[in-house]
Amino acid sequence: MSAWLPTAPCTPEACVQAPGRIAAVPRAVLRLTAVLLLLVAGIALTPFGARIPASLVRRWCRWIVRAAGVRVRITGAAAPTGGLLLVANHISWLDIPLLAAVRPARMLAKTEVRRWPVAGALAARGGTLFIDRDRLRALPDTVARITGALRDGAAVAAFPEGSTWCGRAQGTFRRAVFQAALDAGVPVQPVRIGYRLSGGTATTLPAYVGEDTLLASLWRVATARGLVAEVEVRGPLPPGGSPDRRALARAAQPPETTAPAWTHTVLVA
Repeated sequence: MSAWLPTAPCTPEACVQAPGRIAAVPRAVLRLTAVLLLLVAGIALTPFGARIPASLVRRWCRWIVRAAGVRVRITGAAAPTGGLLLVANHISWLDIPLLAAVRPARMLAKTEVRRWPVAGALAARGGTLFIDRDRLRALPDTVARITGALRDGAAVAAFPEGSTWCGRAQGTFRRAVFQAALDAGVPVQPVRIGYRLSGGTATTLPAYVGEDTLLASLWRVATARGLVAEVEVRGPLPPGGSPDRRALARAAQPPETTAPAWTHTVLVA
């Protein structure tokens, strides 16, 4: 396993829970249709992206998650303007709109995302920075492009684990993307994402891991009931607060915990 192409041991068979309470098939189809319509609307509006208020983009991202039948709970907030590196653990495709609901940002994504139906086109038009993870020699150029975007005052969102994990365990944050924050002199905002059932029990049901297909994961989420996405926006790590990218990655790494975190949490969708 290389530093640029990490993998997780999680698989759908070993890690992903089956939904306990299943929504009716018609309801699941309606949910997926609503998600698709919201994505298509997003693609249609991308030419006007610079003129769309960030608050509306954040609401649209929450609507996508809510349309899939998942409630959203967000604690904390990110700086609304200025260069910022948003980093989070990675469990599901739901993580992408959830992170954008914290603050709209240019996503850092693997090149395979370009081939995703509908969402791939939206990502490309939305200024996503794509990584060719099979080419280690491309790493310096990718870091330079991230640095340039941060220096220009943009927010860049990344999942430094480099692979999705089921949520019971998590990967180590890789250091490369943090070098861009150091070079640009911008803060890093760590975010922790988790999924629970409405009763508070942690669940791996939304995980998109291993050889899982996007369609299977979409259907699993759409047919489930009582899913809640929990997003904890932690305090920013200021520029100059860490001596190198190794220390910065370690400081941004979210703690592993399965304890409920509903205290001082605001329901936003």
